[in-house]
This record gives sequence, structure tokens and C-alpha cells, in this order.
Amino acid sequence: MCLGIPGRIVELVEGAPPMGVVDFDGVRRQVCLAYTPEARLHDYVIVHVGFAISRVDEEEAVRTLAVIRAIPGGMDEVSG
Repeated sequence: MCLGIPGRIVELVEGAPPMGVVDFDGVRRQVCLAYTPEARLHDYVIVHVGFAISRVDEEEAVRTLAVIRAIPGGMDEVSG
């Protein structure tokens, strides 16, 4: 099953394509921001296979992360 995970943009990386460092509940990964040109520093985005695919508000991101953490092994893909 494929799943988009919410994370918070903590750093913007100059270049083409636009990239950013996204924090997923303490795990940080570099993510392509090409599909979310409106995303800014500290925004929450939904990330799927290394690409931010949409912005999401903080309340929704926090709720979704809580659900994913409640699933045994739910964050394994992010932290692995």
C-alpha cells in the first residue's frame, strides 16, 4: 500500500527542481517540491515517494501523524 505522509518543511534548498528538507515527526528527508510551488518554509505538505504532492494545514497534519503512529510499524517507511 502506498501512503502520503505529512511533514513540515524545515529548510528550502535552492536549485531546479525546487527541493526542501521535510521533518516527519523527527525524521528528516530531502523532498522534491516541484508539484507544490506554493509551499513555503514551515508549511506542512503531504509527501509520497519523495515528492510533496499537496499542502495541508497543521491541524490535519498533526491528526494524520497521530493515526499513522498508532498503526504498528506505521512510520517504518519514513524512519527506515
